[in-house]
Amino acid sequence: MSKNLTSRADDYSKWYNELVVKADLAENSAVRGCMVIKPYGYAIWEKMQAELDRMFKETGHQNAYFPLFVPKSLFEAEEKNAEGFAKECAVVTHYRLQNDPDNEGKLRVDPEAKLEEELVVRPTSEAIIWNTYKGWIQSYRDLPILINQWANVVRWEMRTRLFLRTAEFLWQEGHTAHATEAEALQEAEQMNNVYADFAENFMAIPVIKGVKTESERFAGAVETYCIEALMQDGKALQAGTSHFLGQNFAKAFDVKFTNNEGKLDHVWATSWGVSTRLVGALIMTHSDDKGLVLPPNLAPSQVVIVPIYKNDEQFDAITEKADSIIKELKEVGVSCKFDKRTTHRPGAKFAQHELQGVPLRIAIGPKDLENNTVELARRDTLTKEIVPIDGIATTIKDLLEVIQNDLFKKALDFRNEHITEVNDFEMFKKVLESKTGFISAHWDGTAETELKIKELTKATIRCIPMDNKQEEGTCVYSGKPSTQRVLFAKAY
Repeated sequence: MSKNLTSRADDYSKWYNELVVKADLAENSAVRGCMVIKPYGYAIWEKMQAELDRMFKETGHQNAYFPLFVPKSLFEAEEKNAEGFAKECAVVTHYRLQNDPDNEGKLRVDPEAKLEEELVVRPTSEAIIWNTYKGWIQSYRDLPILINQWANVVRWEMRTRLFLRTAEFLWQEGHTAHATEAEALQEAEQMNNVYADFAENFMAIPVIKGVKTESERFAGAVETYCIEALMQDGKALQAGTSHFLGQNFAKAFDVKFTNNEGKLDHVWATSWGVSTRLVGALIMTHSDDKGLVLPPNLAPSQVVIVPIYKNDEQFDAITEKADSIIKELKEVGVSCKFDKRTTHRPGAKFAQHELQGVPLRIAIGPKDLENNTVELARRDTLTKEIVPIDGIATTIKDLLEVIQNDLFKKALDFRNEHITEVNDFEMFKKVLESKTGFISAHWDGTAETELKIKELTKATIRCIPMDNKQEEGTCVYSGKPSTQRVLFAKAY
């Protein structure tokens, strides 16, 4: 497995693409714009799934599954949502192929097998879910409904990049129904907080919680809450969104309920989701020119043991000690892999595990057995130390916690150093091109100014931070009055 990567400084985009492939995370498929997630990449996604699923269930949500296909008439019911996703939709028009009489051995669409109604391959599931909820909800006693689904969606992206933007991707999408506006708003904020908690405590990625501007909101939402992260190249990445949908979808699908006062009212709604782009965020926040750097809380294997031996007798003795260490680690909740492949030399194994970002590596040789010690190497700092085998489970567990915290602090320091307050447009453009990162600047609140800045600089308003302080000022572009700063950045 080659570990020679283009350096981030030379070409960040090329470095990223090479790393995804060489670390065996994913590859392009025969389907345009779609990827194959390989076992190691999928193992990272499974760890993310497991933690998020636990967090969702702790907040009272249940998993369900809804169809991949959405009848076009249902998709059109909520106009803003349909309009927002229309250009990205894949549409099924026929249900059968037949032999092509003009091209022997080939198939063509059977013109007689046209669907009575075209089916949209879901780009998101609000339409099919709210059509279903209509049959589930009659009274306030049926509320709230707190549903999540793990699924795939299709958005026909023209420019794709592994994990970050693909025509098909994996995600979870929550869809909840509530009796009151206040309940729905609280739900939308709660789930944004869950995402922030996950990003910071499991992914070791600091995020800024905020709300989107009207033009950046999810199609059909009244308010979109978000978490924004900063990648090593100074570009922002939207790591999760949670939407307060008001009564828009309930009205579109005529979902009404009798409230506790006996009056008929439309249901209040939210939806929220994160996707496999989080794997891309993980890569771009922590990794280096030698390969992946994974936070211990999401690493498929937190520790790998590599034996160094010359004969079967030495290997058997090392294996016995490794098995004992693995048992100790398992008892304290640490995952460990024993790399006993005979097809690779120790140096090649070291290189592979470094490339794949295993947080800690243990090397054991005959002298280590004599001294009752092992060599312990950290992936994040590339440092090594000799540690006693006695008490190794506690040593490793504590060190993994240190690594998790150190990765978060490093990313937080970088993020904080790349938030720049700017008060005039020339400086805005200069910082954007030279320093990059988030720009904190006044905005006059108009979509016209927002669009003009985007056209001139390719920077968008990433969010209006939740903890924003009110501050009198003038818009960085128009010079008109402003009451608060917002965060601009170039983004993925």
